Amino acid sequence: MFFVFGTRRTVAQLAMVVLTCANCRRTAANAVLKTVTKFTLFFVPLFPVRTRYATQCTACGFQQGIDKGQAEQLRQAPPAGGGTNGHAAPGQFPGTRG
Repeated sequence: MFFVFGTRRTVAQLAMVVLTCANCRRTAANAVLKTVTKFTLFFVPLFPVRTRYATQCTACGFQQGIDKGQAEQLRQAPPAGGGTNGHAAPGQFPGTRG
């Protein structure tokens, strides 16, 4: 009998927040990422083996691992752009109409 098994990794972006990078020391948008590794049998994902959380700096690409509690706190933080979709709200900046 022949069995094909292995793992599959999926990455989901939970939020985008403004943080100071530990690597480049710039204040920039950082993606909060959730990486789930699942055991597969015949190329069908069956159950999660490992779940990890991280932030990734958009300026330099540096990834830093965080725990689940920190990821949930960052997920509930206001978005990086100030608006609900990452764009500035009308009238948010001087000289713009709202």
